[in-house]
Amino acid sequence: MGMYLNPGFTSFKNAVGSEIFVDKTEMLLFLNSVVSTEQRYICVSRPRRFGKSIAANMLCAYYGKPDSRELFQKCKVSKAADWDRYLARFDVLRIVMTDFFREGRNVEKSLTKLTERIVSDLEEEFPDAMYDTEDLPYSMDRFSRNSGRQFVVVIDEWDAVFRECKEDKKGQTRYLDFLRDWLKDRDYIALAYMTGILPIKKYGKHSALNMFNEYSMIAPMQLAPYTGFTEEEVKNLCVEYNMDYKEISDWYDGYLVSGSIPVDMWQKQGVDKYSGQPLSIYSPLSVVRALSTGLIMNYWNKTETYEALAEYIRMNLDGLKDAVVLMMEGGSVKVDISSYQNDMTTFTCRDDVLALLINLGYLKYNLETGEVSVPNKEILDEFKISMKSEEWTDTFKAFEISTKLLEAIWSGDEEKTAELMEQAHDRAGNKTCNDEAALSYGLQYALYAAQKYYTTIQELDTGKGYADLVYLPSPKYPDKPALLVELKYNKDVKTAADQIRERNYPQILEHYAGNLLLVSVNYDREAKGEDFKRHRCRIEKY
Repeated sequence: MGMYLNPGFTSFKNAVGSEIFVDKTEMLLFLNSVVSTEQRYICVSRPRRFGKSIAANMLCAYYGKPDSRELFQKCKVSKAADWDRYLARFDVLRIVMTDFFREGRNVEKSLTKLTERIVSDLEEEFPDAMYDTEDLPYSMDRFSRNSGRQFVVVIDEWDAVFRECKEDKKGQTRYLDFLRDWLKDRDYIALAYMTGILPIKKYGKHSALNMFNEYSMIAPMQLAPYTGFTEEEVKNLCVEYNMDYKEISDWYDGYLVSGSIPVDMWQKQGVDKYSGQPLSIYSPLSVVRALSTGLIMNYWNKTETYEALAEYIRMNLDGLKDAVVLMMEGGSVKVDISSYQNDMTTFTCRDDVLALLINLGYLKYNLETGEVSVPNKEILDEFKISMKSEEWTDTFKAFEISTKLLEAIWSGDEEKTAELMEQAHDRAGNKTCNDEAALSYGLQYALYAAQKYYTTIQELDTGKGYADLVYLPSPKYPDKPALLVELKYNKDVKTAADQIRERNYPQILEHYAGNLLLVSVNYDREAKGEDFKRHRCRIEKY
């Protein structure tokens, strides 16, 4: 055994022997199905604390030397037929990229050092083989031919370059080319398994690693049950440790992962518990610490710095700070993840930052709805810690006004509604009051808190005209009244209310009859006087 070649099974043995060990060895059944195939390139991206290193150690223990049969016979994987077909069949190379790449280090020199150290390990194991200390692919090919064995390459923290050398674009490209030349289409590779925080799909338009299949927090596919602790696993642990499952769930549950894998395909791999439906996943390290200490609390900030989170959000792209406050209040936000470049520096819009926060574990992503939200109390606590500075005061105040405005509408309090609209517009500025279109924007801004409960539709075609704004309650809040809002600029509130009735706007929302509020709003730009109000409002139940 060397430092990198066949590191053995001690690390995984220590994990199996720990007081709390959740057996994820059935993951090997899937990996065995892709060994020595075109699908043998696997990249797993997850947040820190989600068991990436333990899984990497498991692969080293299973595929490499020495034989670890006795260890795995105690694990779940041994219950499957032909579970041991690749046991100790390969030479394993285990690389932790943070050992080579640190902030400020030269990428080229780091790659040279990595090559030298791997070749040195191989030379000790195969002293009679030809090799070249400056050419890793050539050397590994010669060593493989000498031994008659293929390699399983396990790379942890593969994305260290992109996190530590954020601005070195040339170095990043050189690193990707190095990995491609080392791994792609090489006969000596039986399996290449990489883990990191960031996915590898894009780095600009560079596609050096397009041979890898990605298994991320957004789409873990066949590896969904192994992304974190499952609900069943945590329930069993709570029984064993006499802990309140509901409280553990509130604090550490909330990550939704899903895979579109047919049941029959999954069962062929010897596993019958995964249906292909979304799974609720728990943060493993936090659960383990809570169970082992008996204290249910925030363990996240012991391993992650919330300063980085605050830095991303301070950019406030496209109203990001408002979106964060909405999610902290239990709401969800639509996100388009398609433009995110999977790095730590390229942010062109709010959605790019939200996509990064998904990968870092600060947000959960619902693949079916395309929405993000705060997953649990632990992460909510992190957000609260990060948002304590004075720069957040105005954002929280605006959301508080928005929430009170929504409550005033629900209660039918016309005077309070008008007063709060006035406050919201004053905070937004005069640009929201220049015409009816601007007024619509201003009211949507004022009602930002409504996104927690409603889907907003602008200019809804009613057949006899267009209703300015319609708020439809989400399935999670069916008890909330639907809102139909008609806006007028420099007219009067009666005109707005008459238009709703005369054009029979409510007809298109007939199925909300009895739980529909007609909200008429007029903005009088010329209003004057000591206690003047530019906003007038009428609220009627339909």
